[in-house]
Amino acid sequence: MVAIDQSLLARSEAQLHQLVKRKNWAAREPGVILVFCIIGVIAILLTSIFFYRKLQARRRARA
Repeated sequence: MVAIDQSLLARSEAQLHQLVKRKNWAAREPGVILVFCIIGVIAILLTSIFFYRKLQARRRARA
Protein backbone atom coordinates (compact mmCIF):
# COMPACT_ATOMS: atom_id res chain seq x y z
CA MET A 1 0.00 0.00 0.00
CA VAL A 2 2.88 2.36 0.73
CA ALA A 3 4.33 1.80 -2.77
CA ILE A 4 1.03 2.81 -4.34
CA ASP A 5 0.87 5.97 -2.24
CA GLN A 6 4.46 6.87 -3.15
CA SER A 7 3.81 6.38 -6.86
CA LEU A 8 0.69 8.53 -6.68
CA LEU A 9 2.64 11.19 -4.84
CA ALA A 10 5.43 11.15 -7.40
CA ARG A 11 2.92 11.36 -10.25
CA SER A 12 1.07 14.26 -8.65
CA GLU A 13 4.37 16.08 -8.11
CA ALA A 14 5.19 15.60 -11.79
CA GLN A 15 1.77 16.97 -12.76
CA LEU A 16 2.25 19.93 -10.44
CA HIS A 17 5.64 20.60 -12.02
CA GLN A 18 4.00 20.54 -15.47
CA LEU A 19 1.42 23.10 -14.36
CA VAL A 20 4.02 25.40 -12.84
CA LYS A 21 6.30 25.07 -15.87
CA ARG A 22 3.63 26.27 -18.32
CA LYS A 23 4.09 29.68 -19.85
CA ASN A 24 1.53 32.09 -21.23
CA TRP A 25 0.45 30.60 -24.55
CA ALA A 26 -1.30 33.79 -25.67
CA ALA A 27 1.86 35.81 -25.18
CA ARG A 28 3.85 33.37 -27.31
CA GLU A 29 1.24 33.28 -30.12
CA PRO A 30 -0.07 36.82 -30.61
CA GLY A 31 -0.97 36.20 -34.27
CA VAL A 32 -3.42 33.44 -33.39
CA ILE A 33 -5.07 35.63 -30.79
CA LEU A 34 -5.38 38.44 -33.34
CA VAL A 35 -7.06 36.09 -35.82
CA PHE A 36 -9.49 34.89 -33.13
CA CYS A 37 -10.36 38.51 -32.32
CA ILE A 38 -10.90 39.42 -35.97
CA ILE A 39 -13.11 36.38 -36.55
CA GLY A 40 -15.07 37.19 -33.39
CA VAL A 41 -15.64 40.80 -34.46
CA ILE A 42 -16.78 39.69 -37.92
CA ALA A 43 -19.15 37.12 -36.40
CA ILE A 44 -20.65 39.71 -34.06
CA LEU A 45 -21.00 42.19 -36.93
CA LEU A 46 -22.74 39.69 -39.22
CA THR A 47 -25.06 38.56 -36.44
CA SER A 48 -26.02 42.11 -35.56
CA ILE A 49 -26.69 42.94 -39.25
CA PHE A 50 -28.88 39.85 -39.53
CA PHE A 51 -30.97 40.81 -36.47
CA TYR A 52 -31.13 44.45 -37.56
CA ARG A 53 -32.58 43.45 -40.93
CA LYS A 54 -35.11 41.16 -39.24
CA LEU A 55 -36.15 44.03 -36.97
CA GLN A 56 -36.46 46.40 -39.93
CA ALA A 57 -38.64 43.87 -41.81
CA ARG A 58 -40.97 43.60 -38.81
CA ARG A 59 -41.24 47.37 -38.56
CA ARG A 60 -42.04 47.64 -42.28
CA ALA A 61 -44.66 44.90 -41.98
CA ARG A 62 -46.43 46.79 -39.16
CA ALA A 63 -46.52 50.04 -41.09
